[in-house]
Amino acid sequence: MPEVISGQKVTGLGPADFAVLFGALGLLLVITWLAGRKAQDTRDYFLGGRGIPWLVVCLSFVATEVSAVTIVAVPATGYSENMQYLQFFVGSALAKVFVAFLFIPAFYKHDCTTIYQYLGQRFGPGTQYAGSAFFFITRLLASGVRLYAACLGIKVILGWTLLQALLLFTLVSILFIAFGGIKAVVWNGAYETLIFYAAAVGVGGFLLMNIDGGLARVWEVAGDPQFNRLSVWNFKLDLADPTTFWAGGLNAFFVGLAVFGTDQELVQRLLTADTRRSSQKAMVGTIFAALPVTFMYLGLGVLLFVFYRQHPQLLGTFENKEVLSHFTVNFLPAGMKGLVLAAIVLASIDSPLASLSSSFVTDIYRPLINRNASERHYLWVSRCGVIGFGVLLAGLAIACSPLKSILWVAFQVLSVTGGATLGVFLLGLLTKRRGNLANVLAMVTSAVWMLSLMFMSKYQGLKLGWSWLIVIGTAATFVLGYLFSLLEERGRAQKASASPAPEAVE
Repeated sequence: MPEVISGQKVTGLGPADFAVLFGALGLLLVITWLAGRKAQDTRDYFLGGRGIPWLVVCLSFVATEVSAVTIVAVPATGYSENMQYLQFFVGSALAKVFVAFLFIPAFYKHDCTTIYQYLGQRFGPGTQYAGSAFFFITRLLASGVRLYAACLGIKVILGWTLLQALLLFTLVSILFIAFGGIKAVVWNGAYETLIFYAAAVGVGGFLLMNIDGGLARVWEVAGDPQFNRLSVWNFKLDLADPTTFWAGGLNAFFVGLAVFGTDQELVQRLLTADTRRSSQKAMVGTIFAALPVTFMYLGLGVLLFVFYRQHPQLLGTFENKEVLSHFTVNFLPAGMKGLVLAAIVLASIDSPLASLSSSFVTDIYRPLINRNASERHYLWVSRCGVIGFGVLLAGLAIACSPLKSILWVAFQVLSVTGGATLGVFLLGLLTKRRGNLANVLAMVTSAVWMLSLMFMSKYQGLKLGWSWLIVIGTAATFVLGYLFSLLEERGRAQKASASPAPEAVE
């Protein structure tokens, strides 16, 4: 038995832990006040005046990409499965390069506040509204899962109910984002990423100190074919297995294009950089900033697996998805518990409220509800939008309680709806087609089809892994949008030819 951890559990948080947590939250509020106090209009509130350094944008992007799902659910995957989640990073990194050099130039050329404005300028208002609506659906559902993951960690560490944890996150998120806007979100995101690194290094070092034989023993136990926890690659040719390199890599590439290039929550951060070139540097930089975070939190799961194999008497009763939270509350020393807790809390406070509000005001409220109001009015509506979406997210998080595997659910949500949005963006970037209603029809058709395929794969024996859905959905939207646009253009031409010429009217 290691000397650092005895058989006597020391549960709960001490003064040092609360000092770390409240210190982290206090610094977040200071950054929020400094960043948000000069916001005068929606350009400041949603774009930060386009004056944020690219390195800060890069780290903030990683904070959003990581989220509480990485901190809570990725270690659970390493603990109960293996390291094959890293396969997704290959496709994800390639997607970031495509976004940097295909998507970002278009967004800066069109001077977008939200990326769905690009769809409006490229195709027409119908496509813009549809793109924004699909963003609301995807982001709300996926973020509900992320918020639930964070509340699960807090619930175990603090012994709170799910409702108490939700109340904390919702109130702090609303206050922080409603006041500070995107500038506060970006600067705090960079700060949060540093906390994520610190927490992973601290917990990993502590675990290695308390595993007999250290890293060599970890390698021996985790690499044993009986446990296979160090497996990274799965090259099987099996369409029904969503975790193979082929399915996972393609899924990660298309999910990466959908999330990094067509999701307002992440792209909004990229649009705060002063120039297109700075934004591209930030995007490419995230490849090198995000991989270590993912690897470390997966590695924590493997270390926890070996630790509990050596000390089964300390295992206790918990679900796999709670493994890091259980270890934190029972075995980490004072101060380090507070650091893990701070990482989970900060990961959840970096919520999608700013992007949801920006898309609502820019894509829906301003063009459809109130066209001629003052900037002061739009700023007020933006802050009200943060409050409304905060309450809605809390309700969705409660609905996630029955979930068993948190990590894959967020990907499955995106696999159904992400292809519809990505397909129409690619149609705009790669072709000269001008369909508008055609795009809306293609997006709806694709999403319904993908939902049907997912249902059949789950309940009717269709041998198709869910990770193929976004690939199929993107291709379907692209092809259908192209074909429907031909019909739409033909209809416009026939209508124009049937209209009487001005001379005939006279």
